[in-house]
Amino acid sequence: MAKERLWTKDFIIVFIFNFFIMLAMFLLMVTISGYAVEEFGISTSTAGLVAGIFIVGSLIGRILTGHQLSLVGAKKIMYIGTVMFVITYGLYFFADNLTLLLIVRFFNGLSNGVATTAVGTLAALALPKSRRGEGISYFSLSFVIATALGPFMAFYLLRFIDYQMLFLIVFILVLIASVFTIFVRTDNTTVDLTKEPKPKFEWIDKKAMPVGIVVLFICMAYSTVLSFIALFAEEQGLVAASSYFFLVYAIIILITRPITGRIMDQKGANVVMYPSLIVLAVGYLVLGQTSSGFMLLLSGVLIGFGYGNFQSISQALCIKVADVKNVGLATSTYFIALDFGLGVGSYILGVLVPSLGYSGLYSSMVILVALGLLVYYFVYGRYESKSA
Repeated sequence: MAKERLWTKDFIIVFIFNFFIMLAMFLLMVTISGYAVEEFGISTSTAGLVAGIFIVGSLIGRILTGHQLSLVGAKKIMYIGTVMFVITYGLYFFADNLTLLLIVRFFNGLSNGVATTAVGTLAALALPKSRRGEGISYFSLSFVIATALGPFMAFYLLRFIDYQMLFLIVFILVLIASVFTIFVRTDNTTVDLTKEPKPKFEWIDKKAMPVGIVVLFICMAYSTVLSFIALFAEEQGLVAASSYFFLVYAIIILITRPITGRIMDQKGANVVMYPSLIVLAVGYLVLGQTSSGFMLLLSGVLIGFGYGNFQSISQALCIKVADVKNVGLATSTYFIALDFGLGVGSYILGVLVPSLGYSGLYSSMVILVALGLLVYYFVYGRYESKSA
């Protein structure tokens, strides 16, 4: 029997759209702290708030959006988020003091939460159910490519242009992305309020939340890589090698995700999830013992395989366990757990650095990964084994 088509027109459109909005996000995420310090003479901790408040806005945007998807529809929510995106990226040109910049960053993050939750829902719905795991693995590559390309482009461009020109480039990217949304036809089924009562407000899907707890633990662990890898590399005298860390990380994900997504569709999640988490734990052990460029890049390979595949498989699982009518809410639940883990993880786990050091911190992340694996077994893994 012929396989159902994966790369439909709508799937390609939301893939491109998601890539552009993620690229715009990362172009500013890695440079906005430097801009704030240079423009307003603030401390590095306050500059960290300028970068981090985006995540807070994104989290709130996801909480507000998840419930509305079943009432308004994912496509309309995507349009709303896109308009908000264009407006908030345009406001960077007028944020001439710290307070205004913080407000713009917050609402820029909120628009990110609204738009990406809707787009993630549309991507899942545009895929044939029998190939959803594989399809979501492909879709998540739009994020991975932006993760690798965004920071590289930002730092390269700033060698030749100023921040205002960078804001203009980002604004143009968002405008280009907004054009693609016009051609999307896929949408979710909304509640018919003439035939059934308005559902009560829900910001998480109860069926998806157990998997969301696993996402929370693993993303908290990964937040230490995002926040401290540069400082760790500087401490170890591995700054040159560290510039390639996320490159090898992205390459491994690009190679493995389509394969592991296909395996999930055919064999189930366990056959991918358990190896991914084990390899991730080994990656943290290697990172914690790193003393050479080779070990640093090896840890990037292992963490790329482990975290990269965990991320796409867990998103597919959140959608799989939810009711069909709650695909949007389940997608929102996944991203809420991801944002919260990445957003607060480094603040919570950063308190361990004075006593453990960066090496000890990374080695201790094995405990969080093991905890995530244990929770996964109890909330999903053992049941899939029994039903196989």
